[in-house]
Amino acid sequence: MAHNGNQVSKSTPTDGVLVIGGGVAGVQASLDLAKAGAHVYLVERTPSVGGRMAQLDKTLPTNDCSICILSPLLVEALRHENIDLLTYSEVISLSGQSGSFRATILRKSRYIKESECVGCGVCARKCPVTVPNEFDMGLGERKAIYVPFQQATPLVYTIDPTSCLNFKNGKFQKVCTKCEEACPRGAVDFTLKDERIEVDVGAVIVATGFDEIDASRIRNLGYGECEDVLTGLEFERLLNAAGPTGGKVLRRSDSRKPSSIAFVQCVGSRDEKYRPYCSRVCCVYSIKQCM
Repeated sequence: MAHNGNQVSKSTPTDGVLVIGGGVAGVQASLDLAKAGAHVYLVERTPSVGGRMAQLDKTLPTNDCSICILSPLLVEALRHENIDLLTYSEVISLSGQSGSFRATILRKSRYIKESECVGCGVCARKCPVTVPNEFDMGLGERKAIYVPFQQATPLVYTIDPTSCLNFKNGKFQKVCTKCEEACPRGAVDFTLKDERIEVDVGAVIVATGFDEIDASRIRNLGYGECEDVLTGLEFERLLNAAGPTGGKVLRRSDSRKPSSIAFVQCVGSRDEKYRPYCSRVCCVYSIKQCM
């Protein structure tokens, strides 16, 4: 069985479970099911499992390192014989009923032979293209060939087609060969294509996580107008030692350390236009950030 290659193990509808979303909830659910004997297809649309928890610096109530807690779970999910880990993939259709579902999954091409890539990073060091890093909430940069973070699972590089490939005559065409030339294992392959697979399962768990509200829609807070107004996740990446500032909280406007910081609660919550209810998380979250 190849967890991260082109082969996917087959299960009968009664013992298979599809888990959509590879954040901490989806990973833990997959591990619990796999240990109970179920065969799990864990589908994550980004190149690595980990989700939002991988972006955090510390966690309450212990203030332990977030990735230190998370990383062993990711590795365990990668290695478990009852889990097919399908990263850089999306469920594009789901049909059937309770006890018998059929899912069609789009596995996007990384333009990397996953069985050959060892995550050495030589390709990224040679890549001349830099773009804003979405894992760092746009505060840092990454190369066009990249892994989302240091503990990415699987530790396989991905080529971002929007950054270094031209779309012409219905297909992507390479415009640079530096990563291909640099790879000592010949893992870069621009001829690889997306593929669709179908799996039969008896149950589906949706663990697709969350996205922050677009704070720029709330005009009186200044987000998007003042460089030094940040969202919680942007601030989180500044706190993180693996983040764009190496764990230093610096103002974007002048790269200087702020003398004071204000935390605004309930942004987008208790508001008829956005969320009329309490988010139930921002009070505790802000206390953690203050600490």
